[in-house]
Amino acid sequence: MGYRVLLKIKISLEIMANHKSALKRIRSNDAKRIRNKYVHKTTRNAVRSLRSMTDKKEAEALLPSVIGMLDKLAKKNVIHKNKAANLKSSLTVHVNNL
Repeated sequence: MGYRVLLKIKISLEIMANHKSALKRIRSNDAKRIRNKYVHKTTRNAVRSLRSMTDKKEAEALLPSVIGMLDKLAKKNVIHKNKAANLKSSLTVHVNNL
């Protein structure tokens, strides 16, 4: 809820659009940017925690959820699909070598 108030304040200061549709596009782009930033950071933290694990059973339990997170990011074009594939491959190799 707090970021919406900041978003409205920020938009009101920076808008130079001439059409209602352009104003809506600015609002939706900002909302998507904030959401993508949150999801991307959460996924990076999950990847980091998976790489730091030393217990194979815990890592095997966490791997499918991290792979799902990466797939969702690639599907929404937050990251490139090849980057997601490379991360999934390297994480799988890491878990298998534990």
